[in-house]
Amino acid sequence: MRPIRTFHVQPKLPEALSPLLRLAMNLRWSWDLETIDLFRRLERDLWERAGHNPLLLLGQVTQARLEEAAQDEGFLSHMARVLDALDRYLKEPAWYQGSCYRRKDVAIAYFSAEFGLTECLPIYSGGLGILSGDHLKSASDIGLPLVGVGLLYQKGYFRQYLTSDGWQQERFPDNDFFTMPIEPIRKDDGAPLLVPIPFPGRMVYAQVWRIQVGRVPLYLLDTNVPGNAREDQDITDELYGGDLETRIKQEIVLGIGGIRALAAIGICPAVCHMNEGHSAFLALERIRMIMQKSSVPFRVAREVAVAGHVFTTHTPVPAGIDVFPPALMDRYFGDYARDLGLSRAEFLGLGRIRPADENEGFCMAVLALRLAARTNGVSALHGEVSRGMWQALWPGVPFDEIPIGSVTNGIHARSWVSQDMATLYDRYLGPRWHEDPTDPAVWNRIDQIPAEEIWRTHERRRERLIAFARKRLRSQLEARGSAPAEIEAADEVLDPRALTIGFGRRFATYKRATLLLRDPARLRRILLDPERPVQVIFAGKAHPRDNPGKELIRQIVHVARGEDLRRRIVFLEDYDMCVARYLVQGVDIWLNTPRRPREASGTSGMKAALNGVINVSVLDGWWAEGYRPETGWAIGRGEDYRDEEYQDIVESSALYELLERDIVPLFYTRDRVGIPRGWLAKMKGSIRTLGPVFTTTRMVHQYACDYYMTAAERAAALGSDGLRRARTLAQWRDRVTSAWGNVRILSVDADAPPNPGVGDPITVETSVALGLLLPDDVAVELYVGTVHPDGEIGRGRAIPMAPAGGDGKAGHRFRGEITYGSSGLHGFTIRILPRHSDLTTPFDLRCLTWA
Repeated sequence: MRPIRTFHVQPKLPEALSPLLRLAMNLRWSWDLETIDLFRRLERDLWERAGHNPLLLLGQVTQARLEEAAQDEGFLSHMARVLDALDRYLKEPAWYQGSCYRRKDVAIAYFSAEFGLTECLPIYSGGLGILSGDHLKSASDIGLPLVGVGLLYQKGYFRQYLTSDGWQQERFPDNDFFTMPIEPIRKDDGAPLLVPIPFPGRMVYAQVWRIQVGRVPLYLLDTNVPGNAREDQDITDELYGGDLETRIKQEIVLGIGGIRALAAIGICPAVCHMNEGHSAFLALERIRMIMQKSSVPFRVAREVAVAGHVFTTHTPVPAGIDVFPPALMDRYFGDYARDLGLSRAEFLGLGRIRPADENEGFCMAVLALRLAARTNGVSALHGEVSRGMWQALWPGVPFDEIPIGSVTNGIHARSWVSQDMATLYDRYLGPRWHEDPTDPAVWNRIDQIPAEEIWRTHERRRERLIAFARKRLRSQLEARGSAPAEIEAADEVLDPRALTIGFGRRFATYKRATLLLRDPARLRRILLDPERPVQVIFAGKAHPRDNPGKELIRQIVHVARGEDLRRRIVFLEDYDMCVARYLVQGVDIWLNTPRRPREASGTSGMKAALNGVINVSVLDGWWAEGYRPETGWAIGRGEDYRDEEYQDIVESSALYELLERDIVPLFYTRDRVGIPRGWLAKMKGSIRTLGPVFTTTRMVHQYACDYYMTAAERAAALGSDGLRRARTLAQWRDRVTSAWGNVRILSVDADAPPNPGVGDPITVETSVALGLLLPDDVAVELYVGTVHPDGEIGRGRAIPMAPAGGDGKAGHRFRGEITYGSSGLHGFTIRILPRHSDLTTPFDLRCLTWA
């Protein structure tokens, strides 16, 4: 029976406690330990049962307890301190307000399909979402004028449970938005804000909600509104659920709907950051809006819009990227393409590597790459992998000059460092460990923490992890209907004093969760050593349709059921942010075994490192940058293999070798008071070296300085004065691309002896034909470097050549000079590229002529 009327019932707080509602609705509480302690103080057990959701807590706590707290001077004093801290946080100037970039008219919109902010908002699945959440938190900390845009999922990502055989099953509980720290955006008349989004033959409406993340608002779109057809209400039902058609619908709502939602709220972003390709349709919508507002054609509007687009790719393999069949694109974008003034072929070509290939699908990453001024991978190695993946989009461009950079991911330190460790840091490092964690001088003070103090703190965290794991395992077994004896035995698993290895992540096959189990006999010898025991805690989810990933979980569960190993190996179900915190804060070793180079970045190891946990990982993703002998251990030396079976043999053996010869002996070598001095030296070395680098404070600073502000200034310049510069650039682009077929290099002369010495100058002159183009339209460059055995110039560098006369009929002449700084076989060639002051990169036009 459906209700004829609904009410949003608010918690009934005594007047003295009314500020609690304001504190609950700003997610700064999720990383402020003092605020968390305040809510936990109301009723500790209920805080846990409420899933760490302060709004749900306030709605369920008894009125008697609220009245009692309203009379408790200690509680009221605590609340006043927390409220004052929130007010100061929101009002005091931060980094951006004091930087040379500060501009009040700039807004940056950060689009992502998922946001992992706190476990009580289950609208995330894994690393991408956690990264997005940490990005917003650090943007808030540094005062960046950023807003988030995403989708509000009715079911979110699935909850995991295992059958008695260890096979993963999924539950999709509904999210109750009215008991979450989220509120609907309303129009002046009090009605919910609904945004119309064009779909074939109809409009789909999305309601807009807001989550306040410190200073940063996050706007989320929800199509589950009464005016929509049933199938359209289900668009935002599940994160990454459904088929390709569901996916394209979600991405239309995210990209096109997201831009329209911002416009309806009154926000016109100068920069839009596409965090992965899911939101790439926003680029088309921004172009359409500029065309409509300024009455300009697609090619002009494109110049303005693209200048303000940043694209971050997270996927190191093409199979992980959304590609839609042409027929599906026709169905959803046939009318939209006509609105853009594009033919079907021109429109589909925006999402194809080979625009004229009718059989090629429409790739969201390609669309983002074509319509973003700046693109980056999420680690230095991933940037390199991405340049290789997308090299075909820039034919003829040397590998190292493909315009895909890298910004290595980080973590929001306050969200992931345990309360015990944070207290220690506050005492010895001072507040700047979280206010400005990028300063190495702060982390150098780690040596001031007494060995006994940091070790006891770490042991306390391990004990809490073991208690949590036992309780969680017991609940799992009870829910599964296990035998009473097996349930009682859960209270005896794991040893609070044993070396504890943690493995927690998505169970995709390339992450090789079972690499540690490859040699069962050798593993048993390591785990069951009576003098030096070792134990392993696994956690993670496989995608609902990833049966090979589910099989890995089943294998671990079966091994853990062995009578001899059941106290040494545990699999914790339903991995989420809460489980992740216990793991990264309480284990001794964080294990990561991806198949290189398939790990784009990874951030769980960073979270572990800031808690004093030592990483043991393949040199992939972030660890290829973070590894030093003093920070942890590397499995292998960064080798790439063609034979995966052989790779698994070699790297599992290397892992066992590390455990037997280095890790276990170092952990159990204690001084006379029981302190592992060598282990502590490695803990401190890891914190000291990795702390100032792998945080989202550093990451967001880098995006702000190198990407956002540059993009904002360029977009503003192109969009000013009636789009004058954009019109000029579009006309120039048309002229250059149409005339480029006649550009060629006629002759090359080098004034050099046969065998020049190191440092000897070599003068090179060239004559070039430019057809209808002028010398100012092009850059003529020497491209010099060491010649590899395959005859190619490797890691070349470009040297500009200057005009040296010529009338254009017999060719324009250019001159340049080379000096080589080392001996060996060197070489050069000459190239011609387009040149214009408003180009982001000379490779943007895909026009390039080589000698």
